[in-house]
Amino acid sequence: MTEADHALVDRFLDMMAAEAGAARNTLLAYRRDLEAGAQALGEVGTADVPALQKLGAAWRELAPSTVARRASALRRFYGFLLDEGLRDDDPSAALPRPVHQRPLPRILDAHEVEVMFREAEDRAASGQPLALRNLALLELLYGSGLRATELVSLPRGALRPGQPFLILKGKGAKERLVPISERAHAAAARWGETLPKEGQWLFPGGKAHLSRVRLFQIVRAMAAVAGIAPDRVSPHVLRHAFATHLLAGGADLRVLQALLGHADIATTQIYTHVDSARLVELVNARHPLADKR
Repeated sequence: MTEADHALVDRFLDMMAAEAGAARNTLLAYRRDLEAGAQALGEVGTADVPALQKLGAAWRELAPSTVARRASALRRFYGFLLDEGLRDDDPSAALPRPVHQRPLPRILDAHEVEVMFREAEDRAASGQPLALRNLALLELLYGSGLRATELVSLPRGALRPGQPFLILKGKGAKERLVPISERAHAAAARWGETLPKEGQWLFPGGKAHLSRVRLFQIVRAMAAVAGIAPDRVSPHVLRHAFATHLLAGGADLRVLQALLGHADIATTQIYTHVDSARLVELVNARHPLADKR
């Protein structure tokens, strides 16, 4: 990437952080995609329509989802340049628009989750600090649908006695209310008793809080102990299980959207495909004309 492109990308990311409230991981993802665009184009800031029209061929070996994500980043970047008067035109109409189907989320069934909890609870009964930590992580992941970053970065005093919810600032710096079950409160409290009082994080790790990579490793190790293939389980899979099992239990889609922190209801609607059989049953049972033949 040229020095001029670096300066433009830095200005764009500064805007995303200040005006859109983009999180650090989102900014890093945008930078990677814009750098990939610069690698394919030579110069990303001054690329014209003919150059962008060649990206489809240059990226034909990539997954459609990757091409769509990179094109989206470039589209937003060029819109910013136009708005700021850094370009006189917006060439983004020439960007590739691959058609792809959004994959259904991987989930665990309720029985598999129960097995993971049973193993975690049995180990936590020993009182060993790491076993208590793992149970608290599992309770908060599956019981509240927290994102991995939200979970590992919880401050030490995030969970307060008598307060059955958290107020989190998630993606886009948007706040949402997250209910915390009594089970999760109890598990987190037992783990908290093993921590030094001056600590900053609920789940410390190294010089800061537990990393997302380490959380991923912990969750997969817990799955293996429960006899579940580790490659089927991740923090995000447990978040999907939280959503799908709530929907199966009758949760409203709008409520689920708020709990998960989705900006667009379309993101939440993917869970209706996962549990389509229950939705058909719901229509047959609840529709006003269901009992009229």
